Amino acid sequence: MTIWPWKSEPSAAVPAESRVYTIGDIHGQAGLLDDLLGMIERDGMGRPETKVLVFIGDYVDRGADSKGVIEQLVNLQSDFTAHFLRGNHDQALLDFLADPNSFPIWKDYGAEETLASYGVASPRSDEEVALRKTRDRLRESLPARHLRIFETLKLSETIGDYFFAHAGVRPGTPLDQQEERDLMWIRDEFLNSQKDFGKIVVHGHTPTNAPVMRRNRIGIDTGAYLTGRLTALVLEGTRRRFLQT
Repeated sequence: MTIWPWKSEPSAAVPAESRVYTIGDIHGQAGLLDDLLGMIERDGMGRPETKVLVFIGDYVDRGADSKGVIEQLVNLQSDFTAHFLRGNHDQALLDFLADPNSFPIWKDYGAEETLASYGVASPRSDEEVALRKTRDRLRESLPARHLRIFETLKLSETIGDYFFAHAGVRPGTPLDQQEERDLMWIRDEFLNSQKDFGKIVVHGHTPTNAPVMRRNRIGIDTGAYLTGRLTALVLEGTRRRFLQT
């Protein structure tokens, strides 16, 4: 367990009387999510502020328990206001449900681990008949509440002076005109940009050993499925800090 001390950033703030916890890419690490949610619960215990959770996306793939992760999201405590964002891995699952022929792409991202967590065997071949059978089995195995989570994931969220998106934003494009693919996929153009995006962009998607804080962005994907470290950014007023498993 790691806790960074508060650091003030006077140029950016969340609304008064609120505390915002933003959780990075989970990738099927249900145990780490359980640990981090416990830390968040203890951290906010007895506090009068409105407590907000923002999940930055990529709940599935790579790790062994994607189903367990989604079940935890479904059962979150009611004293938190929660926002669930859509990552590129989550989109890949939705694409497969819509078109089973997209499986070869999803497979490269970790589809087999996600299928196994729902008790579904991987297709025996890339032939359309086999892919459709696997898609149908996944549809049957997905609890309705889980499917609803996937279908209602948002592309972005704005809270105070912060803009939240899975991957980032395209420099030079207004935040309210960002394209869906960029919000879930962009990397180098965003990561290397020194531009003022209009708000501080909080993102995941690109794993690093520790959280990254720049003048215009904060990255919180610490590669949970590889490192065993799942990170949350905590925002209160003009202050920032991190919690980490």
